[in-house]
Amino acid sequence: MSCSHDAIVIGAGPAGSTAAILLAQAGWSVALVEKQVFPRRKVCGECIAATNLPLLDELGISEDFHKLAGHELRQVALMLGKRTVIADMPALPHGRHAWGRAMGREHLDTLLIQRAKTAGADIYQPWSVRKVSGGFGDFSCEIAAGGSAATRVLQAPVIIAAHGSWEPQAFMQAEKPPRAASDLFAFKANFQGARLLSGLLPVLSFAGGYGGMVIDGAGELTLACCIRRDTLKACRTRWPNASAAEAVEAYLRATCAGAEQALEGAARRGAWLSVGPLRPGIRLGEARHEFFLVGNAAAEAHPIIGEGISMALQSSWLLCRKLIACPNKSGSTLRAVHVDYTRAWHRHFASRLRLASLFAHLAMRPSLGSALLPLLQHWPNMITQGATLSGKVRPLELGPLHKELA
Repeated sequence: MSCSHDAIVIGAGPAGSTAAILLAQAGWSVALVEKQVFPRRKVCGECIAATNLPLLDELGISEDFHKLAGHELRQVALMLGKRTVIADMPALPHGRHAWGRAMGREHLDTLLIQRAKTAGADIYQPWSVRKVSGGFGDFSCEIAAGGSAATRVLQAPVIIAAHGSWEPQAFMQAEKPPRAASDLFAFKANFQGARLLSGLLPVLSFAGGYGGMVIDGAGELTLACCIRRDTLKACRTRWPNASAAEAVEAYLRATCAGAEQALEGAARRGAWLSVGPLRPGIRLGEARHEFFLVGNAAAEAHPIIGEGISMALQSSWLLCRKLIACPNKSGSTLRAVHVDYTRAWHRHFASRLRLASLFAHLAMRPSLGSALLPLLQHWPNMITQGATLSGKVRPLELGPLHKELA
């Protein structure tokens, strides 16, 4: 069976569902393909910066978001060894909501895909992409249903790739990078009864990795961290009877007093999740096909700045604004849109990736951070400024979304 659409979106995380919603709201026929069943937990810091809240209004999920999200994140902290420095989180100067909030991906992703469906997108879930052929203006995409032998061929002039960066995607035809001691692996767990102030967003600094903690709308603590391959191996050696994730937790408790205090008496809910290796960096030019890339498919910042969801939502907004405005869906027109989108993407996000890389490498070397601690303790506003530079109060550069789509 074949089906024709204006656009096929691969992946229904924040980037993919946002693209599907915006295009469907503009009258496009959209197929949204997602291989996982929702709701599901996912490795993520779960922070949604205030710059995204006007976009959630445009997407139609703002009311449910504010019911389910955690407290406003008004403070940021650095936890290094036995010391903790707390500073104010920069506030968004305009708009109804000045600070970001936290929401579990099991809630956020479900809200977004449900909204995509009500906006008119055709949802294929759980379906996976087997093969893609063609190029701008004329794509053919073969998909297969999870748990059955059913297949379908979708056709569209546009394909938007919005899949996760750490999972190999055969249709992308990307080469697998070689293993390295510096490879980063991400871990995440949720805890009940943790001792962390609501509204505080701490960054954890420890040798060979970094992490963060936050309280979500259910009052649970999310602990997420990234750790180098060689450091993970050392943790497994130090705690030989523990699983990899349990060894990481033991390492965090032993090296970061702030994490140990927050977790004292807390009970983990569910299993640890892990993914990797992560691939921080820009991937806009890696696709062998003429796809539009958004979210982590386009690029991945070190998670230390908590801008992953922002980059997912906002990159889809940047792309869809340009797609909706294009006069036709011919190959030449779409290639011009691709060039324009790529330039806009770099203007909006490239500096965040560079800053995130700098912060990550500082955090993974506590000796460097310790040298800065006296300055940070005396001038905690330096931490506030760092959060500002990371994009926490940088609004979408093209103005209110509803004006752009009008």
